[in-house]
Amino acid sequence: MEQTQARVNIYALLSRILLQELDNTLLNTIKNDENILDFFPTFKEWKPLQEVADTKLLNEYLNPDFVNLSLLHLIPYETFYTREDQMIETGGANPVTDIYSAYDFIVDYEVARTVSSDHIGIELEFMHHLASAELKALEENDLVALKELRGVQHEFLNKHLLQWAPLYLINMKFEARTPLYYDAADMALEFILSDNEYLTSELK
Repeated sequence: MEQTQARVNIYALLSRILLQELDNTLLNTIKNDENILDFFPTFKEWKPLQEVADTKLLNEYLNPDFVNLSLLHLIPYETFYTREDQMIETGGANPVTDIYSAYDFIVDYEVARTVSSDHIGIELEFMHHLASAELKALEENDLVALKELRGVQHEFLNKHLLQWAPLYLINMKFEARTPLYYDAADMALEFILSDNEYLTSELK
């Protein structure tokens, strides 16, 4: 159960960081929680983190980097990587729409800075949604639901995230101007690969 809780927490953190700009609350959470900060080793040693006020850190360093990586220079959408014409599918034909509906996952476009449901942050949020349901199944000892939910997560990783996110995350590491987003890309890349291995072993 601890492993599943950790997975829930990591998917929540990664989806939030990759979905929209940081705010003071999240920055303080990352700065002041040693367990979280350990996931961001380069950021942890970054001099401005200790020397620059939080508001300036957000407005002049971190949030401009987010805009650069998510809106200006890179395109964090599955269909951009998987369609031959590199067009983002914003309608009902998007490849993730049906699976989201099947598992009662609704994308809040007003909160998310996205134009389509196949944004990396939303796909990670869906994995968080599924892992949370898995945790509930574990708590209730519902072995049928547990197996189904692990199978769905494994399938979603292999049919969706692993088909394109590694390329985006490698590009993100290369383009990142701040250590937070460099570390976040590195962490996300390692985590989705290791989580796939974990789910593969659990399903055997």
